[in-house]
Amino acid sequence: MVDTIDAAPMRTQVERWSAINSGTRNLVGLAMMAGQLADAFAALPGTLTLVDPAPAASVGAEGLVVALDHGRHLHLRVRPDAPVQMLFTGHMDTVYPADHPFQLVSDRGDGTIGGPGVADMKGGLSVMLAALKAVETTSFADRLGYEVVINSDEETGSFSSAALIAQAARGKVAAFTYEPALADGTLAGARGGTGNFSIVVRGRSAHAGRNPDEGRNAVVAAADIALRLAEARGPALSVNPARIDGGGPNNVVPDLAILRVNFRPGDRDAITYARQAIDHAVAAVERAHDVAIEVHGSFNRPPKPLDPAAERLFAVVADAGATLGIPVAWRATGGVCDGNNIAAAGVPVVDTMGVRGGAIHSPDEFMILDSLYERAALSTLAILSISEKGRP
Repeated sequence: MVDTIDAAPMRTQVERWSAINSGTRNLVGLAMMAGQLADAFAALPGTLTLVDPAPAASVGAEGLVVALDHGRHLHLRVRPDAPVQMLFTGHMDTVYPADHPFQLVSDRGDGTIGGPGVADMKGGLSVMLAALKAVETTSFADRLGYEVVINSDEETGSFSSAALIAQAARGKVAAFTYEPALADGTLAGARGGTGNFSIVVRGRSAHAGRNPDEGRNAVVAAADIALRLAEARGPALSVNPARIDGGGPNNVVPDLAILRVNFRPGDRDAITYARQAIDHAVAAVERAHDVAIEVHGSFNRPPKPLDPAAERLFAVVADAGATLGIPVAWRATGGVCDGNNIAAAGVPVVDTMGVRGGAIHSPDEFMILDSLYERAALSTLAILSISEKGRP
């Protein structure tokens, strides 16, 4: 069965896909990538569509909420009436914008290739497709129905695709997401969550020399919020006030500032605590500085615990690895991905079923070539095990 998997065309596929710049904001490149993926995944049965992104917005440097444009998302639905239903997800976007210097794929001469997105996650998309094509050649295929979602905005939070993923997750017994494994094959187990907020502070401008007391300094107020939130960190919550936008000439009291802050909650209680910390800091600073404050943002990726259902799914993957002679281990990580959202929908997920590689999100990103066949075979056996048993 796994002998039907051929790594040579997979490598060619990854190199071709990685040569297309598909940074999240490069709509032209994303459209090209979506077309390539639609052609490739059309080899599978079912109904394939390119879905328009849901509306999404962010706070700009002027403190105003502005709409964000995203590319379309690929959605494939196969045998929706089959007794066993699974979800497979990935993303076509990368962190490299159209003007980034890292654009070329190269053979590094050590069994790896380097290039933008080769590991994260165009290699993973090739693994997903190869595994599903292999499954379709077996007698168990009729028992398995599945949905594939490949979104265009994972690297920036999946705001325009979260609803599509949540809908696709309904009724699924398990899910695989094709983020890269570590170079040694280790998978991500439990994950923390994340929340990103833009806190807009509006003060009052005044001349910095003639009448500064009549002004209300928005930058000082935003800095006060940053300090208060930084003090809220604890064992289950990290807080990173990352940036303050605003201000202007040195002789003007600034009347606008936007604080950008990231939270990393370890559990659901930490989200509640963080929300309370935001509310308390805003209320205190509004009183102390006589400013108006608006809070924009959310905890868009909840923590993903390693619960009993997830442990059973990891065990299925480990058993498949044992059959193939591939050691499978996992460990907790602070990173986040669409696996967080799938777990929040109540579906057990292993979200690092992609290639082995490393240095992602950097010009040194690489993929280990042998992992194309290896990880496709691993997925194939794990999927068939679930199809046969009806559950993880």
